[in-house]
Parts: sequence; structure tokens; C-alpha cells
Amino acid sequence: MTSPVPVPEPVTRKAPGYAGPTMMTQRWLDVAFLHWAVDPSAVAPMLPPGVRPDVHEGVTWVGLVPFRMVGAGVLRGPSVPWLGTFPETNVRCYTVDERGVRGIVFRSLDATRLAVVAGARAAFGLPYRWASMGITGEGDERTYVTRRPHPSGVRVRIGAPRAAGELEDFLTARWGLHERHARRDWYVPNVHEPWPLHDAEVVDLDDTLLAAAGFPDLATRPPDHVMWSPGVSVRFGFPRRR
Repeated sequence: MTSPVPVPEPVTRKAPGYAGPTMMTQRWLDVAFLHWAVDPSAVAPMLPPGVRPDVHEGVTWVGLVPFRMVGAGVLRGPSVPWLGTFPETNVRCYTVDERGVRGIVFRSLDATRLAVVAGARAAFGLPYRWASMGITGEGDERTYVTRRPHPSGVRVRIGAPRAAGELEDFLTARWGLHERHARRDWYVPNVHEPWPLHDAEVVDLDDTLLAAAGFPDLATRPPDHVMWSPGVSVRFGFPRRR
């Protein structure tokens, strides 16, 4: 007899209480959220054991999320000079584990700090890659460029503040990371304030990161959902076994 599939936990805009020790703190600023709706069957083979695609109204989502990492620090200490501030871009999937706990699985993470890339890969098995990156902005536009080694970029125009609905909460209210490393399944909790969100539109998209992460056709069509945020302050707990 097969075990019943657990019902996913509710999506909560406000971070759940986390009273454990702090592994690191950081800020995520100038965040662009580009998302494509995808059939769950296309994502499921790319996920680690014990997690499945999380769905909203029958589809799952793949995100391309460039931003500025600012002031990352270890434990509750001060930010690490230079190493703690850099551009980053991730390609991510939305997941739920065998307990019904929602989270994220990263298909790729690009960053400009080689030491950060090497440390995250060794300690947590995260698919970080070193890349040359830049973020520029003037007025209501932001341009995010990544070279790894082929150039990839997106330019967005920021609109008015927007209220978060069910889909926005589904895509942004994620309070942990699912990962498999050293033959073990891990969950890394995080907490932050609710995302302040703005409408946004893509002015230009020439992306290669989605294809490199296993989604070759997504960047050939416009994203299905776009938004932008000035950012949040984040606290990560230590990894725990699932």
C-alpha cells in the first residue's frame, strides 16, 4: 500500500516563527522576479529525492531571479567586507517535501565572488557558479547582466507598488531550501519580512541561464509573471535533516 501524499502546508505571507540559532544574515536588494508557468512533469525529474513540484492552479513555476546580495555575515556577526556584497542570479523551482513543507530547489546560482561560490558548493552542495555580473539602473529601469561565459541579461521597467495575491505569495513566501548533499536530504530555514512588491515589465530579455539549468525553451517566450522588489533582510537557520 502506498503512503498518502501529504497536503502541503498553507502559504503564509508572514514568516513562521524560527527560534533556532542563526547561520547567516544578509539582505536581498533590487530583486527582479521573472516566472514561467511549467507543467509539473517537466520539472519533477530535475528535483532531488523526497521533494516534488509545488503547484498553483495546476501548474508549477520556474523563476529567474537576479538581485544584489548585500552585507552577508556569518552567525549574527557583522557583514563580511567585500565578500558579503555581490550580484547574484538564481534559477529556481518551487517544491514541497514528503512532510508537506514548502520550499525552493535551486537549479543554478551565479555569483561574482569565487570564494563564496567554492564555499557554498563544498559546504552545502549548492549549484553555485562563478560568473562576471553587473546590475545597473537609471530611473525606473534595472539591467541585470551575467556572463558565464556567454552573456545573459534582462532589463525590467519598475511600476507601481502592488498588493500580493495568492500567486505572489506562492512565489515569494518561501521559508526554506530543499537540498540533497552528502547523500542526505536537508532543509535550510529562513525568515524575513513580507516582500514589498511592485509591478514590472520586461523591456529586454536575452537569457542563457534558463537553458543551462535544464529549461531550453523558456526564454524563447515572454515570462508569464513579472514583478520587482526593493528587497528584504534575511536570516538563515542551520541546515536540518529532513
